[in-house]
Amino acid sequence: MIDVLLSIHPVGQAFLASLFTWGMTACGAGTVYLGRNPGRKTLDAMLGFAAGVMIAASYWSLLAPALAMGEGKAFPAWLPVAFGFLCGGAFLRLIDNFLPHLHLNFPRSEAEGIPTRWRRSTLLVLAITLHNIPEGLAIGVAFGAVGAGFSDASLSGAIALALGIGIQNFPEGMAVSVPLFRDGLTRRRSFMAGQLSGVVEIFAAVLGAALVVAAEPLLPMALSFAAGAMIFVVVEEVIPESQRGGNTDIATLGVMIGFTLMMILDVALG
Repeated sequence: MIDVLLSIHPVGQAFLASLFTWGMTACGAGTVYLGRNPGRKTLDAMLGFAAGVMIAASYWSLLAPALAMGEGKAFPAWLPVAFGFLCGGAFLRLIDNFLPHLHLNFPRSEAEGIPTRWRRSTLLVLAITLHNIPEGLAIGVAFGAVGAGFSDASLSGAIALALGIGIQNFPEGMAVSVPLFRDGLTRRRSFMAGQLSGVVEIFAAVLGAALVVAAEPLLPMALSFAAGAMIFVVVEEVIPESQRGGNTDIATLGVMIGFTLMMILDVALG
């Protein structure tokens, strides 16, 4: 498998990896067709798990390689990484401020972004779509780094990142489709909305890989930018959503398990 991927252009690798992560989102959304849907406690645990994966991926798959790539330069290694990290958070804050969206388990009155009369289902899908933008960028820049030939980037590490994000996309897809079904949508419409939230990862991954291939010197900043965007999403949205239902202990346990799994994947495969 590795030999086959090595023969593909980095943008193509990112595209294939993001197809996998989107597929996992669709699989999670497809659980709405099961006879019995998971309860609130299960969804909160899964959201916590997704947060743990994203936190671990932000360091081991993005920030650590970015810092290593900055060694031996005329400026401190931490400078472009810190700048990129903060820019990633600022970018997501800008989108968060304008894009109409509604976090899971929040009432319609607490919708964020520009005021709109869009339906609750649309706002929920946009919220998860917002989650997936930094995940797609992370996949793209990871494969782009391998294609650029940086010694601190490996194809197995990029695959580990895609695998970890794909695993946590399963509960994210479920966390969209199940609440929508409970809100009165049909199973089909709930599934379509859930899987649609993962499509943006494909575009973000291709864009991230293309930018890195075109401008290799920006790679440390691009990696840290994706990390900053992911940490913003985790702290501002995913963890609060997982804790809102009162299942704080199980949600926190989910974070710990997700973090540990992603750490193992990255260290073992990367």
